Amino acid sequence: MDELNYFKKNIDLREFAASHGYFLDKKKSSQTSSVMRNIDGDKLVMAIDNKSSCYVYFSIRNPHDNGTIIDFLTNRNHGNLGEIRKILRGWLGISTAKKDLPVFQKLKATDKDTRQAISEYEQAVHVSHSGFLEWRGLDMVLLNSPRFKNRFKMDRRGNILFPHYNRNGLCGFEKKNYHFTGFSGGGVKGLWSSVCFKDDQCLVISESAIDGISYQALHNLLFTRFISIGGSMNPDQLELLFLAMCKMEGGQVHLAFDNDKDGEKIADQVRGIAPKGVTISRPLPNNNDWNQDLTNIIRPIGKE
Repeated sequence: MDELNYFKKNIDLREFAASHGYFLDKKKSSQTSSVMRNIDGDKLVMAIDNKSSCYVYFSIRNPHDNGTIIDFLTNRNHGNLGEIRKILRGWLGISTAKKDLPVFQKLKATDKDTRQAISEYEQAVHVSHSGFLEWRGLDMVLLNSPRFKNRFKMDRRGNILFPHYNRNGLCGFEKKNYHFTGFSGGGVKGLWSSVCFKDDQCLVISESAIDGISYQALHNLLFTRFISIGGSMNPDQLELLFLAMCKMEGGQVHLAFDNDKDGEKIADQVRGIAPKGVTISRPLPNNNDWNQDLTNIIRPIGKE
């Protein structure tokens, strides 16, 4: 292994960044990525690349600021490659100064596509108003309620993004707009979730986040949390659903899937993994899905 690759793989970029004034944002970080900020408003996402095993980063604010620890120093005007080598050799020889730096948990490696999905979501912004969501019949009072506040973002194209999480953290997002639906390129499906509270007694599972929120708009349930799968499921999602249902022991689980063959197929899959101690119900919308029921009340033409 040459010296530069040794630096890239063996110097924890988060620790090095901390020595340059960056601090960890624990709420935004996960097992696969760490979000680091500084007092000037710079925001970096750091991870370990699955192929190279190198620490890598990208800036949310500056799309040209990304790469390895070598790029981190180059982009911050720390001289040419020879000077950077001297800095990093010196860093490897330091021990006492590092004692004052925070201890970081080991990261799980990720691939480039997953990091791209994380980058795209981090660049989107939380919004308190969306013409598209109102067109879908979702009242912004409901969307800004404690149950759903900050559970979606808007990207620069006006798409609404509903984040999915798995055991490792943010893994992708549902993407919605007028006459358009999709999932993040490179990301993988986990579960979208509303805010959860300790006294919740009911879980609603839907195919999309919009359908789950529509279900609440129609039924006004109390002590109820919501999750969505983003359409057809992968095996990892079944495990995540099982764990989510286990938290409802003694409570109810509503399978609020579409009123069609695919919806019934998903309902059967979920019934097959349901833990003991939960009451399963399969409410059916009058139309194809719960958002159509909602929009048909608000405007009879429904959604397109």
